[in-house]
Amino acid sequence: MNLENARSTLLARRNELLGAIADKQDQIDENTSTDEEDKPAERQEEEVLAALSHADQAEVSRIDAALVRMDDGSYGTCANCGEPIAPARLQAMPDAVTCVNCAEAAEA
Repeated sequence: MNLENARSTLLARRNELLGAIADKQDQIDENTSTDEEDKPAERQEEEVLAALSHADQAEVSRIDAALVRMDDGSYGTCANCGEPIAPARLQAMPDAVTCVNCAEAAEA
Protein backbone atom coordinates (compact mmCIF):
# COMPACT_ATOMS: atom_id res chain seq x y z
CA MET A 1 0.00 0.00 0.00
CA ASN A 2 1.51 3.31 -0.99
CA LEU A 3 1.50 6.32 1.30
CA GLU A 4 -1.33 8.16 -0.47
CA ASN A 5 -3.56 5.07 -0.41
CA ALA A 6 -2.82 4.62 3.28
CA ARG A 7 -3.59 8.29 3.94
CA SER A 8 -6.89 8.01 2.04
CA THR A 9 -7.83 4.86 3.96
CA LEU A 10 -7.01 6.49 7.30
CA LEU A 11 -8.90 9.69 6.49
CA ALA A 12 -11.96 7.75 5.33
CA ARG A 13 -11.96 5.65 8.51
CA ARG A 14 -11.46 8.80 10.62
CA ASN A 15 -14.48 10.46 9.01
CA GLU A 16 -16.53 7.30 9.51
CA LEU A 17 -15.59 7.17 13.19
CA LEU A 18 -16.33 10.86 13.77
CA GLY A 19 -19.78 10.33 12.25
CA ALA A 20 -20.37 7.31 14.46
CA ILE A 21 -19.28 9.26 17.54
CA ALA A 22 -21.69 12.07 16.68
CA ASP A 23 -24.52 9.57 16.12
CA LYS A 24 -23.87 7.94 19.49
CA GLN A 25 -23.86 11.33 21.21
CA ASP A 26 -27.16 12.18 19.50
CA GLN A 27 -28.64 8.91 20.76
CA ILE A 28 -27.47 9.68 24.29
CA ASP A 29 -28.93 13.19 24.07
CA GLU A 30 -32.29 11.82 22.82
CA ASN A 31 -32.72 9.48 25.80
CA THR A 32 -35.01 11.71 27.84
CA SER A 33 -37.90 9.51 28.89
CA THR A 34 -40.13 10.78 31.65
CA ASP A 35 -41.18 7.25 32.56
CA GLU A 36 -39.29 6.24 35.71
CA GLU A 37 -39.41 2.57 34.69
CA ASP A 38 -37.47 3.35 31.49
CA LYS A 39 -34.68 5.30 33.16
CA PRO A 40 -32.51 2.33 34.28
CA ALA A 41 -32.57 0.85 30.78
CA GLU A 42 -31.77 4.25 29.30
CA ARG A 43 -28.83 4.70 31.67
CA GLN A 44 -27.50 1.29 30.70
CA GLU A 45 -27.87 2.14 27.01
CA GLU A 46 -26.09 5.47 27.58
CA GLU A 47 -23.20 3.67 29.31
CA VAL A 48 -22.84 1.23 26.41
CA LEU A 49 -22.96 4.06 23.85
CA ALA A 50 -20.41 6.06 25.84
CA ALA A 51 -18.05 3.07 26.02
CA LEU A 52 -18.36 2.52 22.27
CA SER A 53 -17.76 6.22 21.70
CA HIS A 54 -14.59 6.09 23.82
CA ALA A 55 -13.32 3.14 21.78
CA ASP A 56 -14.03 5.06 18.57
CA GLN A 57 -12.26 8.13 19.97
CA ALA A 58 -9.21 6.00 20.83
CA GLU A 59 -9.11 4.76 17.24
CA VAL A 60 -9.36 8.35 15.97
CA SER A 61 -6.35 9.20 18.16
CA ARG A 62 -4.37 6.29 16.68
CA ILE A 63 -5.30 7.44 13.18
CA ASP A 64 -4.26 11.01 13.97
CA ALA A 65 -0.90 9.72 15.22
CA ALA A 66 -0.43 7.70 12.02
CA LEU A 67 -1.17 10.82 9.94
CA VAL A 68 1.47 12.72 11.92
CA ARG A 69 3.97 9.90 11.28
CA MET A 70 3.18 10.19 7.57
CA ASP A 71 3.92 13.90 7.70
CA ASP A 72 7.17 13.52 9.62
CA GLY A 73 8.42 10.58 7.53
CA SER A 74 8.38 7.94 10.26
CA TYR A 75 5.27 6.11 9.00
CA GLY A 76 6.00 2.47 8.27
CA THR A 77 8.95 2.29 10.65
CA CYS A 78 8.57 0.31 13.87
CA ALA A 79 8.58 2.64 16.86
CA ASN A 80 10.22 -0.10 18.91
CA CYS A 81 13.05 -1.59 16.83
CA GLY A 82 13.29 0.89 13.95
CA GLU A 83 12.83 -1.79 11.29
CA PRO A 84 10.29 -1.35 8.47
CA ILE A 85 6.74 -2.50 9.20
CA ALA A 86 5.68 -5.09 6.62
CA PRO A 87 3.42 -3.65 3.92
CA ALA A 88 0.87 -6.43 4.57
CA ARG A 89 0.64 -5.34 8.22
CA LEU A 90 0.18 -1.71 7.24
CA GLN A 91 -2.50 -2.70 4.77
CA ALA A 92 -4.34 -4.66 7.46
CA MET A 93 -3.68 -2.06 10.17
CA PRO A 94 -2.80 1.31 8.62
CA ASP A 95 -2.37 2.82 12.09
CA ALA A 96 0.18 0.18 13.20
CA VAL A 97 3.08 1.57 15.21
CA THR A 98 5.14 -1.59 15.55
CA CYS A 99 6.23 -4.48 13.37
CA VAL A 100 4.73 -7.93 13.90
CA ASN A 101 7.72 -9.17 15.90
CA CYS A 102 7.61 -6.25 18.35
CA ALA A 103 3.81 -6.47 18.64
CA GLU A 104 4.03 -10.19 19.43
CA ALA A 105 6.81 -9.58 21.97
CA ALA A 106 4.71 -6.91 23.66
CA GLU A 107 1.74 -9.29 23.94
CA ALA A 108 3.84 -12.06 25.47
